[in-house]
Amino acid sequence: MKIGIDISQIAYRGTGVSRFTRGLVDAILKYDNNNEWVFFFSSLRKQLDYDLKLKIKNRGLQINDYPYPSKLLTLLWNKFHIFKIDSLIKNLDWFITSDWTEPPSNYKKATIVHDLVYKRFPETLSSIISKNQERKLSFVKKESKVIFADSISTKKDLISYLDIDEDKITVNYPGVNIIKTDAVYDQKTLKNYKLNKKYILSVGKIEPRKNIQMLIDSFIDLNLSQLDLVIVGEYGWGPNIKNYENIKYLGYVEDMELVSLYKSSLCFIYPSLWEGFGYPIIEAMAFKTPVATSNTSSMEEISDNSALLFNPFNKSEIQDAIYKLVNDENLRKNLIRKGINTFQKFTWQNYYNKMVNKLESIE
Repeated sequence: MKIGIDISQIAYRGTGVSRFTRGLVDAILKYDNNNEWVFFFSSLRKQLDYDLKLKIKNRGLQINDYPYPSKLLTLLWNKFHIFKIDSLIKNLDWFITSDWTEPPSNYKKATIVHDLVYKRFPETLSSIISKNQERKLSFVKKESKVIFADSISTKKDLISYLDIDEDKITVNYPGVNIIKTDAVYDQKTLKNYKLNKKYILSVGKIEPRKNIQMLIDSFIDLNLSQLDLVIVGEYGWGPNIKNYENIKYLGYVEDMELVSLYKSSLCFIYPSLWEGFGYPIIEAMAFKTPVATSNTSSMEEISDNSALLFNPFNKSEIQDAIYKLVNDENLRKNLIRKGINTFQKFTWQNYYNKMVNKLESIE
């Protein structure tokens, strides 16, 4: 097969979609020796990582890199639905669309849907994002032969909110990449960020859906002066995080630094209101960090009895989860043990195999 795939979202570092896209590209480069891939990337100001470009070229695969603004493609593809991708990439069997745009095409199309937050919690997104998702998915429903959903939760939302035929939807859990760091690097990271006390970690792009303010309020009310709350994630939109004495907002950090922060934390708290998958949950488990997370959507699904669960709308439940993780060493050890087993289910080889096998099965 000759398969085109839009990887434009890879440029938006610090987001789950970017991490997903990079992981998928790496999996294709590592595991596929039978198909011809064409990688489509478009951005006016952002650049595709040079090392990744080199890896793709060294495999003898094609990159179509265009300086088109994302707003222009959104207008052409999601609103007017004109300008076929066929004019940019020739002779494909399949084109796999990105999280953001849905170009018209005569090729068979597949798409990957991470979540339907714009339906579940429209108040946590800008109206521009919600309208764009609505338009894009209307074309996905009509034109895509295959829809890969990140979780059973997302599959259920596609059926209930968009009335998409269940037979079109394949649940495919993303893999999680693991980077190794040594003790010297870990200590250097802690020193660079002036983390001198034990700390609770939370990771995610800063936006209302991530429910970070509820976590902050819960932590403050517990008055855990012996601990810091460390929050990692690029600012998206919504209220800024205020300055507190024992709450440290680090913003975006590089991947290796993030590994050190996971490994060195006492525990990990993920209070998001809704997720299509929830990368940080599995990442924390991979680095032997006990996890507490929301009992909604995919978070309960992927944690698979390996995390302490709470209602993200209930501050007392979040406080109770924090208190238990901080004070119960046996609980932490038990969650670490379970988490390691759970993490091992999420591999990029599994994702790649399921995706390609599905495409091959369709005429």
